Amino acid sequence: MNAMLVDDERLARAELRRLLRAHADVAVIGEACNVDEAIALANRELVDLLFLDIHMPDGSGFDVLARLDRVPAVVFTTAYDQHAVRAFEVNALDYLMKPIAPERLAEAIARAKAIVARSAQPRIDRVFVRDGERCWLVAVDEIRLLEADGNYARVYFGGNRPLILRSLQALEARLDPARFFRVSRSHIVNLHAVDRLETDVDGGLVAVLRGGPSVKVSRRQSRRLRDELSL
Repeated sequence: MNAMLVDDERLARAELRRLLRAHADVAVIGEACNVDEAIALANRELVDLLFLDIHMPDGSGFDVLARLDRVPAVVFTTAYDQHAVRAFEVNALDYLMKPIAPERLAEAIARAKAIVARSAQPRIDRVFVRDGERCWLVAVDEIRLLEADGNYARVYFGGNRPLILRSLQALEARLDPARFFRVSRSHIVNLHAVDRLETDVDGGLVAVLRGGPSVKVSRRQSRRLRDELSL
């Protein structure tokens, strides 16, 4: 499992690297000390597990995640107390307080192994989404709809629909075509989220998604969608 360390403090990176020596199946393939360096390295290398500091002089760990082509399993590392990161606990694989305890590191690595084992490269299996102060690491399976919004894409999951700083075309190339289907120029639906197909007043198809919304299907894609859903 390939790991990358991002922290502006050299001693913090050195200590984490030392602790990781106890885990023979984790290979540290790179380190970064700032946001731009982290983005360049993570987009260039195949990273399975990212140890990511939250606060850095030129930005935050969340700035890094927002600009990655692919979001690996993420473990936040922070010197701040638990309350400062509690709001992000559900978005990351784990978070570790500095100084990092070896047993907590082992727990985080065990979680990462389970996720990496399920990953199918080069398909993305999670995306980082940020909407103001709210952040999510969303499993792709939980996304029911992606909708073009200018040069970006709006992501529908649960009761949320924030923007992601990627175009619909860029996302489509990384999604599993067995699950995600382009119903029109502006929409990609998760086939597992389609509740039913209806006919609109023009005789065209409308895909009704569980949890909403309903999406009009282009005439060109209507037959293909019926075939995909075996209708």
